[in-house]
Amino acid sequence: MDLIIRRASLPRSAGPHREPVDIGIEAGRIVAVQAGLAASAAEEIDAAGSLVTPPFVDPHFHMDATLSYGLPRVNASGTLLEGIALWGELKPELTQQALIDRALQYCDWAVARGLLAIRSHVDVCDPRLLAVEALLEVKRRVAPYLDLQLVAFPQDGVLRSPGAFDNLKRAIALGVDVVGGIPHFERTMAEGAESVRILCEYAAEQGLRVDMHCDESDDPLSRHIETLAAQTHRLGLHGRVTGSHLTSMHSMDNYYVSKLLPLMRESGVAAIANPLINITLQARSDTYPKRRGMTRVPEMMAAGINVAFGHDCVMDPWYSLGSGDMLEVAHMGLHVAQMTGIDAMHACFDAVTVNAARILGLEGYGIAPGCEANLVLLDARDAVEAIRLRAARLMVIRRGKVVASSPAARATLTLEGRPAQVDFKLQRGDRIEAIGMPTPRGVSG
Repeated sequence: MDLIIRRASLPRSAGPHREPVDIGIEAGRIVAVQAGLAASAAEEIDAAGSLVTPPFVDPHFHMDATLSYGLPRVNASGTLLEGIALWGELKPELTQQALIDRALQYCDWAVARGLLAIRSHVDVCDPRLLAVEALLEVKRRVAPYLDLQLVAFPQDGVLRSPGAFDNLKRAIALGVDVVGGIPHFERTMAEGAESVRILCEYAAEQGLRVDMHCDESDDPLSRHIETLAAQTHRLGLHGRVTGSHLTSMHSMDNYYVSKLLPLMRESGVAAIANPLINITLQARSDTYPKRRGMTRVPEMMAAGINVAFGHDCVMDPWYSLGSGDMLEVAHMGLHVAQMTGIDAMHACFDAVTVNAARILGLEGYGIAPGCEANLVLLDARDAVEAIRLRAARLMVIRRGKVVASSPAARATLTLEGRPAQVDFKLQRGDRIEAIGMPTPRGVSG
Protein backbone atom coordinates (compact mmCIF):
# COMPACT_ATOMS: atom_id res chain seq x y z
CA MET A 1 0.00 0.00 0.00
CA ASP A 2 1.00 3.63 -0.42
CA LEU A 3 -0.16 4.83 3.00
CA ILE A 4 -1.59 3.35 6.19
CA ILE A 5 -3.08 5.49 8.95
CA ARG A 6 -2.81 3.44 12.14
CA ARG A 7 -5.07 3.61 15.21
CA ALA A 8 -7.58 6.11 13.84
CA SER A 9 -10.82 6.88 15.66
CA LEU A 10 -13.72 7.40 13.24
CA PRO A 11 -16.84 9.60 13.45
CA ARG A 12 -20.11 7.82 14.11
CA SER A 13 -21.26 8.34 10.54
CA ALA A 14 -18.34 6.23 9.24
CA GLY A 15 -19.96 3.00 10.38
CA PRO A 16 -20.04 0.57 13.28
CA HIS A 17 -16.36 0.93 14.25
CA ARG A 18 -16.09 1.92 17.90
CA GLU A 19 -12.43 1.06 18.46
CA PRO A 20 -9.52 2.63 16.58
CA VAL A 21 -8.90 1.15 13.13
CA ASP A 22 -6.21 1.19 10.46
CA ILE A 23 -6.98 2.82 7.10
CA GLY A 24 -5.13 1.41 4.11
CA ILE A 25 -4.72 3.62 1.02
CA GLU A 26 -3.53 2.72 -2.46
CA ALA A 27 -3.59 4.74 -5.70
CA GLY A 28 -5.52 7.56 -4.03
CA ARG A 29 -8.35 5.37 -2.71
CA ILE A 30 -9.15 3.63 0.54
CA VAL A 31 -8.68 -0.13 0.18
CA ALA A 32 -9.07 -1.30 3.79
CA VAL A 33 -10.61 -0.13 7.06
CA GLN A 34 -10.01 -2.56 9.91
CA ALA A 35 -8.30 -2.98 13.23
CA GLY A 36 -4.81 -4.47 13.15
CA LEU A 37 -4.38 -4.29 9.40
CA ALA A 38 -1.71 -6.85 8.52
CA ALA A 39 -0.05 -4.96 5.72
CA SER A 40 2.83 -2.61 5.14
CA ALA A 41 3.04 0.68 3.27
CA ALA A 42 5.57 3.11 1.89
CA GLU A 43 4.38 5.58 4.53
CA GLU A 44 2.60 5.10 7.85
CA ILE A 45 0.94 7.68 10.10
CA ASP A 46 0.11 6.87 13.72
CA ALA A 47 -3.12 8.67 14.60
CA ALA A 48 -2.75 7.40 18.19
CA GLY A 49 -6.51 7.36 18.73
CA SER A 50 -7.17 10.79 17.23
CA LEU A 51 -10.19 11.39 15.02
CA VAL A 52 -9.88 10.81 11.29
CA THR A 53 -12.85 12.12 9.35
CA PRO A 54 -13.86 12.64 5.74
CA PRO A 55 -13.12 16.24 4.74
CA PHE A 56 -15.33 19.14 5.71
CA VAL A 57 -17.85 20.28 3.09
CA ASP A 58 -19.31 23.78 2.80
CA PRO A 59 -22.62 23.47 0.92
CA HIS A 60 -23.38 27.21 0.84
CA PHE A 61 -20.84 29.95 0.12
CA HIS A 62 -20.35 33.12 -1.95
CA MET A 63 -16.83 32.93 -3.30
CA ASP A 64 -17.32 35.80 -5.75
CA ALA A 65 -17.70 38.14 -2.76
CA THR A 66 -15.25 36.60 -0.30
CA LEU A 67 -12.39 38.70 1.13
CA SER A 68 -13.92 41.88 -0.34
CA TYR A 69 -14.69 43.37 3.08
CA GLY A 70 -14.47 47.18 3.01
CA LEU A 71 -14.94 47.46 -0.77
CA PRO A 72 -16.15 49.98 -1.76
CA ARG A 73 -17.05 50.76 1.85
CA VAL A 74 -17.90 49.00 5.09
CA ASN A 75 -21.44 47.79 5.80
CA ALA A 76 -22.15 50.37 8.51
CA SER A 77 -25.44 48.82 9.67
CA GLY A 78 -24.31 45.22 9.32
CA THR A 79 -27.68 44.33 7.76
CA LEU A 80 -28.62 42.00 4.92
CA LEU A 81 -30.18 44.75 2.81
CA GLU A 82 -27.20 47.08 3.12
CA GLY A 83 -24.97 44.15 2.18
CA ILE A 84 -27.02 43.57 -0.99
CA ALA A 85 -26.85 47.29 -1.78
CA LEU A 86 -23.07 47.27 -1.20
CA TRP A 87 -22.66 44.32 -3.56
CA GLY A 88 -24.57 46.29 -6.19
CA GLU A 89 -22.13 49.19 -5.74
CA LEU A 90 -19.11 46.89 -5.93
CA LYS A 91 -20.11 44.92 -9.04
CA PRO A 92 -19.20 47.64 -11.58
CA GLU A 93 -15.72 47.90 -10.03
CA LEU A 94 -14.95 44.18 -10.06
CA THR A 95 -12.11 42.86 -12.18
CA GLN A 96 -11.70 39.25 -13.14
CA GLN A 97 -8.15 39.02 -11.81
CA ALA A 98 -9.11 40.45 -8.41
CA LEU A 99 -11.95 37.92 -8.15
CA ILE A 100 -9.59 35.08 -9.04
CA ASP A 101 -6.92 36.22 -6.59
CA ARG A 102 -9.32 36.53 -3.66
CA ALA A 103 -10.99 33.19 -4.41
CA LEU A 104 -7.67 31.36 -4.70
CA GLN A 105 -6.53 32.83 -1.40
CA TYR A 106 -9.73 31.63 0.24
CA CYS A 107 -9.31 28.15 -1.26
CA ASP A 108 -5.87 27.96 0.35
CA TRP A 109 -7.44 28.86 3.70
CA ALA A 110 -10.09 26.20 3.15
CA VAL A 111 -7.68 23.37 2.38
CA ALA A 112 -5.54 24.22 5.41
CA ARG A 113 -8.67 23.75 7.53
CA GLY A 114 -9.62 20.43 5.96
CA LEU A 115 -12.39 21.94 3.83
CA LEU A 116 -12.05 20.11 0.51
CA ALA A 117 -15.46 20.66 -1.11
CA ILE A 118 -17.40 23.91 -1.50
CA ARG A 119 -20.64 24.82 -3.24
CA SER A 120 -20.45 28.51 -4.14
CA HIS A 121 -23.20 30.70 -5.48
CA VAL A 122 -22.06 33.13 -8.18
CA ASP A 123 -24.07 36.20 -9.16
CA VAL A 124 -25.37 36.09 -12.76
CA CYS A 125 -27.19 39.44 -12.80
CA ASP A 126 -24.14 41.17 -14.25
CA PRO A 127 -24.51 40.69 -18.05
CA ARG A 128 -20.71 40.56 -18.37
CA LEU A 129 -20.72 37.30 -16.35
CA LEU A 130 -17.39 38.46 -15.00
CA ALA A 131 -17.70 36.56 -11.75
CA VAL A 132 -18.91 33.42 -13.53
CA GLU A 133 -15.88 33.34 -15.80
CA ALA A 134 -13.55 34.08 -12.87
CA LEU A 135 -14.89 31.28 -10.69
CA LEU A 136 -14.90 28.79 -13.55
CA GLU A 137 -11.18 29.54 -13.90
CA VAL A 138 -10.74 29.10 -10.14
CA LYS A 139 -12.62 25.80 -10.31
CA ARG A 140 -10.21 24.59 -12.99
CA ARG A 141 -7.12 25.64 -11.02
CA VAL A 142 -8.15 24.17 -7.66
CA ALA A 143 -9.50 20.88 -9.02
CA PRO A 144 -6.41 18.88 -7.95
CA TYR A 145 -7.00 19.71 -4.29
CA LEU A 146 -10.57 21.02 -3.83
CA ASP A 147 -13.98 20.22 -5.32
CA LEU A 148 -15.67 23.51 -6.24
CA GLN A 149 -19.32 23.36 -7.33
CA LEU A 150 -20.93 26.52 -8.72
CA VAL A 151 -24.55 27.72 -8.53
CA ALA A 152 -25.93 30.24 -11.05
CA PHE A 153 -27.42 32.72 -8.61
CA PRO A 154 -29.62 35.63 -9.79
CA GLN A 155 -28.87 37.82 -6.75
CA ASP A 156 -31.30 40.57 -7.81
CA GLY A 157 -34.17 38.21 -8.72
CA VAL A 158 -34.50 36.16 -11.89
CA LEU A 159 -37.71 38.02 -12.84
CA ARG A 160 -36.98 41.32 -11.14
CA SER A 161 -33.59 41.83 -12.82
CA PRO A 162 -33.79 42.40 -16.61
CA GLY A 163 -32.04 39.65 -18.54
CA ALA A 164 -31.26 37.58 -15.45
CA PHE A 165 -32.84 34.37 -16.74
CA ASP A 166 -30.91 34.59 -20.02
CA ASN A 167 -27.74 35.29 -18.05
CA LEU A 168 -28.42 32.24 -15.88
CA LYS A 169 -28.80 30.05 -18.97
CA ARG A 170 -25.54 31.45 -20.38
CA ALA A 171 -23.77 30.65 -17.12
CA ILE A 172 -25.03 27.06 -17.21
CA ALA A 173 -23.85 26.75 -20.81
CA LEU A 174 -20.38 27.92 -19.74
CA GLY A 175 -20.16 25.11 -17.18
CA VAL A 176 -21.88 26.26 -13.97
CA ASP A 177 -23.30 23.20 -12.20
CA VAL A 178 -26.48 24.13 -10.30
CA VAL A 179 -29.57 26.32 -10.86
CA GLY A 180 -30.11 28.94 -8.17
CA GLY A 181 -32.83 31.43 -7.28
CA ILE A 182 -34.03 33.91 -4.68
CA PRO A 183 -37.85 33.93 -4.75
CA HIS A 184 -38.35 36.11 -1.65
CA PHE A 185 -36.44 38.92 -3.39
CA GLU A 186 -38.90 39.12 -6.29
CA ARG A 187 -41.36 42.00 -6.20
CA THR A 188 -44.39 39.98 -5.13
CA MET A 189 -45.16 36.63 -3.55
CA ALA A 190 -46.77 35.57 -6.82
CA GLU A 191 -43.65 36.44 -8.83
CA GLY A 192 -41.54 34.62 -6.26
CA ALA A 193 -43.64 31.48 -6.74
CA GLU A 194 -43.43 31.91 -10.52
CA SER A 195 -39.63 32.16 -10.33
CA VAL A 196 -39.51 28.86 -8.45
CA ARG A 197 -41.63 27.21 -11.14
CA ILE A 198 -39.63 28.38 -14.15
CA LEU A 199 -36.27 27.67 -12.54
CA CYS A 200 -37.26 24.17 -11.44
CA GLU A 201 -38.66 23.41 -14.89
CA TYR A 202 -35.44 24.60 -16.48
CA ALA A 203 -33.37 22.45 -14.10
CA ALA A 204 -35.53 19.41 -14.87
CA GLU A 205 -35.04 19.98 -18.61
CA GLN A 206 -31.28 20.26 -18.20
CA GLY A 207 -30.91 17.43 -15.68
CA LEU A 208 -29.42 19.76 -13.07
CA ARG A 209 -29.59 20.22 -9.33
CA VAL A 210 -31.37 23.20 -7.74
CA ASP A 211 -30.27 25.27 -4.74
CA MET A 212 -32.37 28.33 -3.92
CA HIS A 213 -31.93 31.06 -1.36
CA CYS A 214 -35.38 30.54 0.02
CA ASP A 215 -37.33 32.61 2.57
CA GLU A 216 -34.25 34.38 3.96
CA SER A 217 -36.63 36.59 5.86
CA ASP A 218 -38.21 37.17 9.25
CA ASP A 219 -41.65 37.16 7.61
CA PRO A 220 -43.61 34.04 8.68
CA LEU A 221 -45.71 34.39 5.51
CA SER A 222 -42.67 33.99 3.25
CA ARG A 223 -43.42 30.40 2.31
CA HIS A 224 -41.58 29.74 -0.94
CA ILE A 225 -40.11 26.56 0.53
CA GLU A 226 -43.60 25.09 0.22
CA THR A 227 -43.66 25.99 -3.48
CA LEU A 228 -40.14 24.63 -3.94
CA ALA A 229 -41.09 21.31 -2.36
CA ALA A 230 -44.30 21.09 -4.41
CA GLN A 231 -42.47 21.82 -7.70
CA THR A 232 -39.79 19.31 -6.78
CA HIS A 233 -42.44 16.65 -6.28
CA ARG A 234 -44.33 17.60 -9.45
CA LEU A 235 -41.23 17.48 -11.64
CA GLY A 236 -39.65 14.39 -10.10
CA LEU A 237 -36.58 16.25 -8.83
CA HIS A 238 -36.48 14.26 -5.58
CA GLY A 239 -33.05 14.35 -3.94
CA ARG A 240 -31.72 17.06 -6.29
CA VAL A 241 -33.19 20.20 -4.69
CA THR A 242 -32.07 22.27 -1.71
CA GLY A 243 -33.61 25.19 0.12
CA SER A 244 -30.95 27.41 1.68
CA HIS A 245 -31.41 29.65 4.72
CA LEU A 246 -35.17 29.04 5.30
CA THR A 247 -35.04 31.56 8.14
CA SER A 248 -38.73 32.44 7.88
CA MET A 249 -39.38 29.02 9.43
CA HIS A 250 -38.20 30.38 12.80
CA SER A 251 -41.28 32.65 12.75
CA MET A 252 -43.88 30.28 11.31
CA ASP A 253 -46.64 28.90 13.51
CA ASN A 254 -46.26 25.29 14.55
CA TYR A 255 -49.43 24.07 12.86
CA TYR A 256 -48.27 25.22 9.44
CA VAL A 257 -44.81 23.74 10.02
CA SER A 258 -46.41 20.41 10.96
CA LYS A 259 -47.75 20.29 7.38
CA LEU A 260 -44.63 21.70 5.75
CA LEU A 261 -42.08 19.23 7.13
CA PRO A 262 -43.78 16.10 5.73
CA LEU A 263 -44.03 17.82 2.33
CA MET A 264 -40.30 18.56 2.38
CA ARG A 265 -39.49 15.00 3.41
CA GLU A 266 -41.77 13.51 0.75
CA SER A 267 -40.19 15.61 -1.99
CA GLY A 268 -36.64 14.90 -0.82
CA VAL A 269 -35.80 18.60 -0.51
CA ALA A 270 -32.70 19.19 1.60
CA ALA A 271 -32.11 22.22 3.81
CA ILE A 272 -29.03 24.32 4.51
CA ALA A 273 -28.80 26.58 7.55
CA ASN A 274 -26.01 29.13 7.79
CA PRO A 275 -25.63 29.61 11.55
CA LEU A 276 -22.97 32.33 11.62
CA ILE A 277 -24.83 34.54 9.16
CA ASN A 278 -28.44 33.70 10.07
CA ILE A 279 -27.90 34.54 13.74
CA THR A 280 -26.17 37.78 12.69
CA LEU A 281 -28.48 39.15 10.00
CA GLN A 282 -31.94 37.96 11.02
CA ALA A 283 -34.34 39.52 13.53
CA ARG A 284 -32.52 42.86 13.34
CA SER A 285 -35.78 44.77 13.78
CA ASP A 286 -36.78 42.84 16.90
CA THR A 287 -36.44 44.41 20.33
CA TYR A 288 -37.26 41.80 23.00
CA PRO A 289 -38.15 39.01 23.06
CA LYS A 290 -35.75 38.63 20.12
CA ARG A 291 -35.98 35.75 17.66
CA ARG A 292 -32.98 33.49 17.18
CA GLY A 293 -33.00 33.91 13.40
CA MET A 294 -32.12 30.36 12.30
CA THR A 295 -34.33 27.74 10.74
CA ARG A 296 -35.73 24.73 12.60
CA VAL A 297 -32.71 22.44 12.37
CA PRO A 298 -33.48 19.75 14.99
CA GLU A 299 -37.14 19.56 13.95
CA MET A 300 -36.19 19.03 10.30
CA MET A 301 -33.59 16.41 11.21
CA ALA A 302 -36.16 14.59 13.35
CA ALA A 303 -38.55 14.65 10.38
CA GLY A 304 -36.01 12.83 8.18
CA ILE A 305 -34.92 15.86 6.15
CA ASN A 306 -31.25 16.10 5.22
CA VAL A 307 -29.91 19.25 6.91
CA ALA A 308 -26.44 20.74 6.47
CA PHE A 309 -24.65 23.83 7.74
CA GLY A 310 -22.95 26.35 5.45
CA HIS A 311 -20.46 29.14 6.10
CA ASP A 312 -22.17 31.51 3.61
CA CYS A 313 -19.79 34.48 3.95
CA VAL A 314 -16.22 35.29 4.94
CA MET A 315 -15.07 38.91 5.06
CA ASP A 316 -17.52 40.29 2.52
CA PRO A 317 -20.30 42.94 2.40
CA TRP A 318 -22.51 40.81 4.65
CA TYR A 319 -20.06 39.47 7.24
CA SER A 320 -16.77 40.94 8.39
CA LEU A 321 -15.51 37.81 10.16
CA GLY A 322 -14.79 34.17 9.34
CA SER A 323 -11.81 32.04 8.32
CA GLY A 324 -13.17 29.06 6.42
CA ASP A 325 -13.40 26.89 9.55
CA MET A 326 -16.40 24.58 9.33
CA LEU A 327 -15.91 23.53 12.97
CA GLU A 328 -16.68 27.15 13.87
CA VAL A 329 -19.87 26.85 11.83
CA ALA A 330 -20.83 23.61 13.59
CA HIS A 331 -20.02 25.19 16.96
CA MET A 332 -22.36 28.12 16.31
CA GLY A 333 -25.07 25.84 14.89
CA LEU A 334 -24.93 23.63 17.96
CA HIS A 335 -25.50 26.61 20.24
CA VAL A 336 -28.15 28.45 18.24
CA ALA A 337 -30.18 25.30 17.62
CA GLN A 338 -29.73 24.24 21.28
CA MET A 339 -28.42 20.86 20.11
CA THR A 340 -26.39 19.96 23.19
CA GLY A 341 -27.44 16.34 23.62
CA ILE A 342 -24.75 13.80 22.70
CA ASP A 343 -26.50 12.56 19.56
CA ALA A 344 -27.41 16.11 18.57
CA MET A 345 -23.79 17.28 18.84
CA HIS A 346 -22.68 14.44 16.61
CA ALA A 347 -25.45 15.46 14.19
CA CYS A 348 -23.94 18.96 14.05
CA PHE A 349 -20.62 17.42 12.99
CA ASP A 350 -22.46 15.45 10.30
CA ALA A 351 -24.01 18.73 9.12
CA VAL A 352 -20.58 19.96 7.96
CA THR A 353 -19.43 16.59 6.61
CA VAL A 354 -21.64 13.74 5.40
CA ASN A 355 -24.94 15.64 5.16
CA ALA A 356 -23.34 18.43 3.14
CA ALA A 357 -21.56 15.91 0.90
CA ARG A 358 -24.92 14.29 0.13
CA ILE A 359 -26.36 17.66 -0.93
CA LEU A 360 -23.47 18.23 -3.33
CA GLY A 361 -23.79 14.69 -4.67
CA LEU A 362 -20.11 13.98 -4.02
CA GLU A 363 -19.02 10.59 -5.29
CA GLY A 364 -16.51 8.50 -3.39
CA TYR A 365 -16.98 10.47 -0.17
CA GLY A 366 -16.53 8.68 3.14
CA ILE A 367 -14.28 6.25 4.98
CA ALA A 368 -14.86 2.84 3.45
CA PRO A 369 -13.10 0.68 0.87
CA GLY A 370 -13.52 2.24 -2.56
CA CYS A 371 -13.89 5.82 -1.31
CA GLU A 372 -11.42 8.49 -2.36
CA ALA A 373 -8.66 8.89 0.20
CA ASN A 374 -9.67 12.42 1.23
CA LEU A 375 -9.23 12.59 4.99
CA VAL A 376 -8.57 14.96 7.87
CA LEU A 377 -6.67 14.01 11.03
CA LEU A 378 -7.90 16.14 13.92
CA ASP A 379 -6.35 16.81 17.32
CA ALA A 380 -9.42 15.37 19.06
CA ARG A 381 -10.70 11.97 20.08
CA ASP A 382 -14.25 12.32 18.72
CA ALA A 383 -16.56 14.70 16.88
CA VAL A 384 -17.87 16.42 20.01
CA GLU A 385 -14.35 17.19 21.21
CA ALA A 386 -13.45 18.42 17.72
CA ILE A 387 -16.30 20.93 17.80
CA ARG A 388 -15.60 21.98 21.39
CA LEU A 389 -11.93 22.70 20.75
CA ARG A 390 -12.22 23.66 17.07
CA ALA A 391 -9.46 21.09 16.89
CA ALA A 392 -6.23 21.60 14.98
CA ARG A 393 -6.08 19.87 11.62
CA LEU A 394 -2.96 17.83 12.18
CA MET A 395 -3.00 16.51 8.60
CA VAL A 396 -5.16 17.06 5.54
CA ILE A 397 -4.98 14.30 2.96
CA ARG A 398 -6.18 14.59 -0.65
CA ARG A 399 -6.26 11.44 -2.77
CA GLY A 400 -3.77 9.76 -0.50
CA LYS A 401 -1.27 12.63 -0.32
CA VAL A 402 -0.73 14.98 2.63
CA VAL A 403 -1.50 18.48 1.33
CA ALA A 404 -1.55 20.42 4.61
CA SER A 405 -0.42 19.92 8.19
CA SER A 406 -0.53 21.82 11.45
CA PRO A 407 1.22 21.19 14.76
CA ALA A 408 -0.80 20.43 17.85
CA ALA A 409 -1.55 23.54 19.90
CA ARG A 410 1.19 24.59 22.30
CA ALA A 411 1.61 27.36 24.82
CA THR A 412 4.71 28.66 26.55
CA LEU A 413 4.50 29.77 30.15
CA THR A 414 7.04 31.51 32.31
CA LEU A 415 6.33 30.53 35.89
CA GLU A 416 7.12 33.21 38.44
CA GLY A 417 10.19 32.41 40.52
CA ARG A 418 11.39 29.67 38.20
CA PRO A 419 14.65 30.06 36.33
CA ALA A 420 13.45 28.88 32.90
CA GLN A 421 10.53 28.80 30.56
CA VAL A 422 8.29 25.77 30.51
CA ASP A 423 6.75 24.52 27.31
CA PHE A 424 3.26 23.05 27.56
CA LYS A 425 1.29 21.08 25.05
CA LEU A 426 -2.46 21.61 25.22
CA GLN A 427 -3.70 18.07 25.28
CA ARG A 428 -7.10 16.73 24.28
CA GLY A 429 -9.54 17.38 27.06
CA ASP A 430 -7.48 20.44 28.05
CA ARG A 431 -5.06 18.34 30.09
CA ILE A 432 -1.63 19.93 30.21
CA GLU A 433 1.55 17.95 29.82
CA ALA A 434 4.81 19.68 30.75
CA ILE A 435 7.57 19.19 28.23
CA GLY A 436 11.15 19.81 29.28
CA MET A 437 10.29 21.23 32.71
CA PRO A 438 13.47 21.55 34.77
CA THR A 439 13.43 19.64 38.03
CA PRO A 440 13.19 22.11 40.96
CA ARG A 441 16.25 22.33 43.18
CA GLY A 442 16.22 19.99 46.11
CA VAL A 443 13.97 17.46 44.37
CA SER A 444 15.58 14.21 43.25
CA GLY A 445 14.60 12.00 40.36
